[in-house]
Amino acid sequence: MLFASRLARKCSQYLGLDNPRLSFKCAPETFADLIEREHIQPSPYLGRYKWVMLDRLDAVGWDELRQLIQVSYEMVLAKAPGKKSKKKKGLAKGTTRKKTRRA
Repeated sequence: MLFASRLARKCSQYLGLDNPRLSFKCAPETFADLIEREHIQPSPYLGRYKWVMLDRLDAVGWDELRQLIQVSYEMVLAKAPGKKSKKKKGLAKGTTRKKTRRA
């Protein structure tokens, strides 16, 4: 079973419930530091985007984990679609407004 924290159609964390593992996005500098630690590795399929996977939930302290998850959330939020999307302007996906000529 997998739990995903979603934000505007983007995920900021994944938690495996059958075999407790946690994956989240991090900054490139943090990624390099974390994967040097025991029980932390690049996340399968997402590692190239600077996601890490904790093989054990106690691989980092709770305070540090809370901070890493907050940063992950903020990074994903920054990439989430903004208010200027076509859907929010009242246009259906894949449609455009017709241009009219003025005399």
